[in-house]
Amino acid sequence: MKQTILLFSISLIGASCHFAQEAPKKDNSMLLNQPTMPTEPTPSGSGKTEVATLGGGCFWCVEAVYQELNGVLKVESGYSGGRIDNPTYREICTGTTGHAEVAQITYDPAIVTFEEILEVFFTTHDPTTLNRQGNDAGTQYRSVIFYHNAAQMASAEAAKTAAAELWADPIVTEISPLDKFYKAEEYHQNYYRDNPAQSYCVYVVGPKVKKFREKFRDKLKR
Repeated sequence: MKQTILLFSISLIGASCHFAQEAPKKDNSMLLNQPTMPTEPTPSGSGKTEVATLGGGCFWCVEAVYQELNGVLKVESGYSGGRIDNPTYREICTGTTGHAEVAQITYDPAIVTFEEILEVFFTTHDPTTLNRQGNDAGTQYRSVIFYHNAAQMASAEAAKTAAAELWADPIVTEISPLDKFYKAEEYHQNYYRDNPAQSYCVYVVGPKVKKFREKFRDKLKR
């Protein structure tokens, strides 16, 4: 019996984001022991906002992490860096459009800086695997920072250099100017919050969120 359960668990862990996204469902059968999601407080910052656009594998993971970072006002999953306009998820999955799955993060720089956002980025995904995060393989899952201005470009280069101390293998994160951001289909938005018991969320997204919470306790939303 234990062997059967182990094989079943391994098959779930091995599932990729692509197959998980084919038929998104809400499944409440595994909600016990799931972490509670923080509410969205009204930050007392400067009122000024800035935007960061980052790709670190499946955008469900990136979105879920940054939704819990204090100072982040909004996170949207979408696509950037490709060759066609208004791509669909099915087109992205072919790996031929050139787009990466990204999260576009709107934040208050008086509460959280771009440099702090990048520190979280290089800690919560593997920036050493080219066009891959775990079982999610393809250029759409590449590690990438799309900078919005020259200051972000400089910060991205500095953060990439600093991240080399965290990882044994070379950092392969792409740093490119943002051209366009296309918001993904609505069912991709807030995916981890809406589907915490979905198998990919349990075995892939959940551990990344847990790692973030443990390493950045002082930066969590309250």
